[in-house]
Amino acid sequence: MKPVAFVIGIACVAAVLGGIFYMQRGDRMDLPGKIIKVRTALLDDGKSDRGQDHPPTSLAVVDFRVTNPSDVIFEVRKVSAQVIGPDGKTYDGQISSDSDAAAVMQALPVQPARVDQWPSGEKYNKTLMVKERIGAHGSQDRMLAASFPIAIDQLDARKNLVVRVEEVDGKTVEYSER
Repeated sequence: MKPVAFVIGIACVAAVLGGIFYMQRGDRMDLPGKIIKVRTALLDDGKSDRGQDHPPTSLAVVDFRVTNPSDVIFEVRKVSAQVIGPDGKTYDGQISSDSDAAAVMQALPVQPARVDQWPSGEKYNKTLMVKERIGAHGSQDRMLAASFPIAIDQLDARKNLVVRVEEVDGKTVEYSER
């Protein structure tokens, strides 16, 4: 009689554990995504009329897609961008606000060599901002504009560009261009 009760007890425990794992299947926080397009422009060539040269500054506008396959809302705590230059050196980007990104993109002159990547200074997507929420089972196209203290030719010859998004509970996801 005892072996039958033992087997029934084990089966009940296994059923309860299986039910718990089944109920938790969508609670794993993840935010897969990919970088769709990167557009670059020169902000400042670093040359001064007074002879006081400073580092050049270039802009990267990154359009990317984020998807939240979980049952939990993903709330953004921090967004950052880094470029690994052709020399292997890492440069941290200064992220622009949504309104600043729109103004900069409209103000930048379109160079003839860049007309294919910068058609009319259009801002296609909304900027991914702090405290923004990405709903459960949702997908969104977002962008960010970041300035980097490097010349435009170095930015165009970059080895990689990484967008890092941190969630309020500490989960960090990275989208890498290459």
